[in-house]
This record gives sequence, structure tokens and C-alpha cells, in this order.
Amino acid sequence: MEPQRRPGGRSARVREAVLDATAAELAEHGYPGLTVEAVAQRAGVHKTTVYRRWRGPEGLVADALDRASEQSWPIPDTGSLRGDLRALTELLRTGFTDPESGSVATAFVAAGMQHPDAAAALRAFYAARHREAAVLVERAVARGELAPVPDPVEIIRFALAPVFHRLFVTHEPVTAADARRAADAAVTVATAARD
Repeated sequence: MEPQRRPGGRSARVREAVLDATAAELAEHGYPGLTVEAVAQRAGVHKTTVYRRWRGPEGLVADALDRASEQSWPIPDTGSLRGDLRALTELLRTGFTDPESGSVATAFVAAGMQHPDAAAALRAFYAARHREAAVLVERAVARGELAPVPDPVEIIRFALAPVFHRLFVTHEPVTAADARRAADAAVTVATAARD
């Protein structure tokens, strides 16, 4: 579902209140427990307002992801591709394991697995994050650390994929060492492209 245009004034305040309430409900109850009624009550608006604009939980999640994508990722700059990718995989790991934000991030992924509108929003969110992080690879090429690569985003995906796999496929704990190994494997792949 495409969120409606973002007007200013009262509508903007209602949107912020509803999306803040959505995040709070996701943190407490996860996606399966997300209801329009609970979000409306927490936001202090009538449920018909939420239904009219967002239609249901999947619309709330899609718009919450859209809002989250407006905030930049803190892109590391350690001076080396290895250091940058290690910092990036650690950022992802801690984002999902953080006691406060982790449950919301996990709920976004769960929603994307259950509803096509949420899945489309999740894809757009991570596509934007990956494009943003591609600068790590581009800087490594500019420093002469890497030969040019056809698609810098693929190196980012390669670094992050093992973390996602452990979190959402095998449901294993992800340690800082696991995150470092994922980054190091991506560096190996990236540097092999030079040969």
C-alpha cells in the first residue's frame, strides 16, 4: 500500500503520533499483536482515522518503514574496507539485538514475511540502506584498496546476509565474532574480483 501524501499541520502530527504508537505496539507485542485499535488508543486518535489512512496493520508497518527510511544509516568510515564492513555488520547485529529497538526491527521483518504491502515496504527500506552503504565499497575503490566492482551493493548484501540468516532462518544467536566473520568474508569476495 502506498502511503498517502504527507500533509503538514494536524495531519502531520497525527501521522507522527500514529507511527510512534505503531513502533511502541510492535516493540511490546510484535507484528502478530499489532492492531489498529491499540495503535489508535495509544496515539489518542479515533480508530476510523487510522483505518481511513492506513487500512490495517500492514499499512501502519509500511508507513513506519517509509518513515524509518527517511533517517540515514550512520555509515562507518574507518579508513579500510575491512574496518567499514565490520562496523556495518556490527551495526546490523546490534540493531536487532538491542533490547529497545531490536523488537521493532524484528517485527518489521516478520511483517514483511506475512503481507505483500509490508514486504514491498521492507524491500524498499533495505534497498535504500544498501545503496547508502555502497559508499563503503566505492571509497575502497577510490583508495585503490579494491579494483572497481560491477555492483558495490552486492558486496554490502554479501556482508549482511550471514547476519540475517542467523537471525531469521536458523534463529541462532549472532555474536560480534559472527558479524566480523561475515564482514571478512565479504572483503575476501570483493578483493578476489581484482584477480
